[in-house]
Amino acid sequence: MAGSTTSDDIDMSEISDAGSNAANGSKENVPVGSVSSVKNLYQSKKDEGGKWTWTNKYPEDAEDAAENEGTKKYALIVRSIKSNDSRKKLEAHSIIIQSPWLKIALGEILSDYPGVACELKRLVFSAPFEPFVHRWAEFVAYMQRADLDSTTKEHLKVLHGILVYEIGDLIKSFEDYVLNGVITYEHLWMIFQPGGIIVAAHKGPLSAFEIGETEYMETQCGRFLRLKADCVDYDGKNFGRVTEKIDIPEFIGTKKIGGLIAFPLAFHEGKDAIRSTLIRRGRLFETLAGHHYKAYEGTAITWDRNGNEVPIQVSGRIVIDIDSFNCFSPYRKRYLSEWKPKDLELFAAQRELNGASEDGNYKLTPYHHMLARSRTRGYSLKLKQWLDFFVERAQEIEFNTNAFDKLVLHEDQKELILAFSESQLGGASSFDDLITGKGKGIICLLSGPPGVGKTLTAEAVAENLRVPLHSLTSGDLGSNPWEVETGLERILDLVARWNAILLLDECDVFLEARSTHDLERNKVVSIFLRTLERYEGILFMTTNRVDNIDAAFQSRIHVSIEYPDLTSHGRQHIWRNFLDGASSMTSEVTTEDVDQLSELDLNGRQIKNVLKTAQLLASRKKTGLKREFIDTVLAIEKRRPGMQK
Repeated sequence: MAGSTTSDDIDMSEISDAGSNAANGSKENVPVGSVSSVKNLYQSKKDEGGKWTWTNKYPEDAEDAAENEGTKKYALIVRSIKSNDSRKKLEAHSIIIQSPWLKIALGEILSDYPGVACELKRLVFSAPFEPFVHRWAEFVAYMQRADLDSTTKEHLKVLHGILVYEIGDLIKSFEDYVLNGVITYEHLWMIFQPGGIIVAAHKGPLSAFEIGETEYMETQCGRFLRLKADCVDYDGKNFGRVTEKIDIPEFIGTKKIGGLIAFPLAFHEGKDAIRSTLIRRGRLFETLAGHHYKAYEGTAITWDRNGNEVPIQVSGRIVIDIDSFNCFSPYRKRYLSEWKPKDLELFAAQRELNGASEDGNYKLTPYHHMLARSRTRGYSLKLKQWLDFFVERAQEIEFNTNAFDKLVLHEDQKELILAFSESQLGGASSFDDLITGKGKGIICLLSGPPGVGKTLTAEAVAENLRVPLHSLTSGDLGSNPWEVETGLERILDLVARWNAILLLDECDVFLEARSTHDLERNKVVSIFLRTLERYEGILFMTTNRVDNIDAAFQSRIHVSIEYPDLTSHGRQHIWRNFLDGASSMTSEVTTEDVDQLSELDLNGRQIKNVLKTAQLLASRKKTGLKREFIDTVLAIEKRRPGMQK
């Protein structure tokens, strides 16, 4: 091809000649990179810009390599530099271990120490020789073993002499720090031995971590010592390790070790009690694996747009479920690291003692319980948010077993609802559609004016069956067809996983009959219908407008209950229920008062609000709930439009 060159066009003899000429200093042109040889350049000096220049001339002052065949015979090599310590002329920059006997001994002394691999041919330790400072007691104890051969003893003695000279002052300082319970920022690293246990109130209450590495660092905010330490976590399927970063800011002079934001457990005054508390909490953490329906009261953690943690107050029912958190929450999941060899040894010893777990997974040991994270993840049913929950604040639920009995409904309607609900959750009903898996859910439509007990019915059923109630409105699902479809599929997956009851409150937008002029809303209704066909749980839907329901829904509804306006008898029942349930305050409202109040045209929600406000007045007056407080609230409420004059 014109303009191109192939390998056949090149005369290899010319290249050979060119290489020869180039090697002899010939200036004859040769192809770039074609000479099979090496050209050495040597560092010369810095130019005006501070950059090194390079020359062809071999440096006359270059010395032979310090490590050669002659140095290989020594058990170890010490590379020394001028010392900044006024007490020393020279100090070791690094120590090279060449003795096979020393490598075997150090393999035991420094076992599991991060970053140290004693099986390497070239084993180098650099000043300030942290591994030997941290394992000095083990080093001295090993030297005193009676089973050591003479060569190992001799080589250990040589290394010991060098280390005493190099780090003897550090070891004495460390012993002095420990004796007085203080430490300096410069020597802070000495108390954090890799593999040791520290305690820190990191991202929650006091917790234990296993130290991995330490590193002095500096940012615009100042200098600090960064600790990389492991805790035990759960990712929704397995337990494993997670590394946390804990920073200790620089400080001047000495500081109490127990006053640091993180310090070794051995320096805690009540270390035995703390260890027991942490193990007990870790067992609770382990039992919360999977999904669990709990009550929660207190602070939880959410995140802002930048991923920063933000505390939030939570009161009510929650579902702890890390697996679902990872699948459905908008927040970053935590990834686990593999267990270390020491973990596997602990698991094996426990399995040999107690037998294998039923599911075949590792069962946490007391050591791992101690390292367990103080937080778990799940969903707040009240706030409708995915959150981080503190393990110790998750409590068992005290179910209201009388909630269903207090519903203002006919007994036959109550029995029908309970029959459907109990059979569905218990799996007793095997009735199915002609197409397998289609139409197996139970759909209940509750219609009527506001405040007559529609929502309360779903709440009472969930309370009676002791299962979560996931409550939504049409606004929670959005208005666009794709939002509705995605939102419904996600919610139905969660409800099925939690064996929960779904309440779709005020769902008129989904039930209203389709028309020829509103195509977008027709899509929403069609998606809703199609999704319900595959739903296998219990769904309660409430509406205030039962007259305009799409015909396709009529055939899909298993139970339809219409709630009429409350009668005086029904209102009397509601007044009495709320008054009896006000356990926080004594009631001085008489039966005659209730009879009179039930004649007022109020719905259940209005009665609840009136009593709640009246209780606030009574609390301010430091007295029981009296009729006069209720009358005061009613007098104010009469000014609202729609209230009975």
